[in-house]
Amino acid sequence: MSETTTSDAPNISGKSILIEGVTKRYPGQKSPAVDGITLEIPAGKIVMLVGPSGCGKTTTLKMINRLIEPTEGRIVLGDEDVTDIDGDELRRRIGYVIQAGGLFPHLTVAANISIVPKMLGWDKKRIADRVDELLELVSLDPADYRDRYPKELSGGQQQRVGVARALAADPPVLLMDEPFGAVDPITRQRLQDELLRIQEELQKTIVIVTHDFDEAVKLGDWIVVFSDGAHIVQYDTPERILAEPANEFVENFIGSGAGLKQLTLRRVGEVELADAVTARPGEVASEVLARAVAAKHNHVVVVDERERPIQWLTRRQLTRLEKITAVREAHLPVVGHRATLNDALDTMLVSSAGAALVTGKRDRFLGVIDVETVMEAITSARASAAASADTPTGTNSGEVSIIAESDLTESSAV
Repeated sequence: MSETTTSDAPNISGKSILIEGVTKRYPGQKSPAVDGITLEIPAGKIVMLVGPSGCGKTTTLKMINRLIEPTEGRIVLGDEDVTDIDGDELRRRIGYVIQAGGLFPHLTVAANISIVPKMLGWDKKRIADRVDELLELVSLDPADYRDRYPKELSGGQQQRVGVARALAADPPVLLMDEPFGAVDPITRQRLQDELLRIQEELQKTIVIVTHDFDEAVKLGDWIVVFSDGAHIVQYDTPERILAEPANEFVENFIGSGAGLKQLTLRRVGEVELADAVTARPGEVASEVLARAVAAKHNHVVVVDERERPIQWLTRRQLTRLEKITAVREAHLPVVGHRATLNDALDTMLVSSAGAALVTGKRDRFLGVIDVETVMEAITSARASAAASADTPTGTNSGEVSIIAESDLTESSAV
């Protein structure tokens, strides 16, 4: 495999990672936790590490930033062998996110985010500007959140701050260990969408350990399926793993309904969105209602000065108002354009409108997705699943997928 660095694609801020012949043996254990793994992770991509409990995926992740020291082998970040450099120095150059954020409870949000920049000697103004920039990036208003303490945040907000802290010094690599495992399903979906939105903007190299294969399919550009000892059973794109699992082990790990899991591959941004009538705070409600009636729309989306949706009003609600207010609805049915159609359907189930609002970069409103659009995609996925069940994949049992150099290079340069 040819190594891919940031120079290969100017929009990519991440660096490639090469784990070469790495083994980890713990004293008193007969078998190594990680047994001679060689793995190349392309720059600017999200790579998911999955496998059964105890297979070595978390150990592999932690050896990249040397929270766990390898027994043998080397690790190359971009074009630099980091195996023998100071571990603390290495960790300042790699972002790290753990379950529940891992924030220091006695520090404010701003102080938590500032930890690494302070270690690197940044001045106060640069740090303050960076804190505000990152809070905006993870969709938290700096004025509202910079001076709060972790105990004053929800689980999802803590995780967002954890991501902001990991990105504080603009590292090329971000490591995430079960980052969304401690939050409820709806919050998990929103955090996943947020990560995809951030990645679209920053193009970091991100390595994520997860036990959830659906999450791996949703987030990953590439998925590594491990067996015990971190032996690589298959390293491939989500599409190829679902269509052509390397062997029975991978099939069992994927679980039933692989055909319908294809729906997880379809993104909201890939389907045609419906238009909406929009309004802004301060507008006369009767004039907004007239626009909705003329367009034959039953709802109006209220957006703020940055085009972010804050309300979704019915015609009846508009008749009760004189002017559109700036009040933000707490539980708007919103999905990001990088969210999956599965996520969109889940969001719609709790929406009285039978639809969801779609947002893009920096949460800007793009349009509306409805149940009919998702149901058409489900019907198509079922048809594809039925067809694939009758067609041999041509993959030999026990075969490990090999990713061609051209595949890795091409995917890293997109």
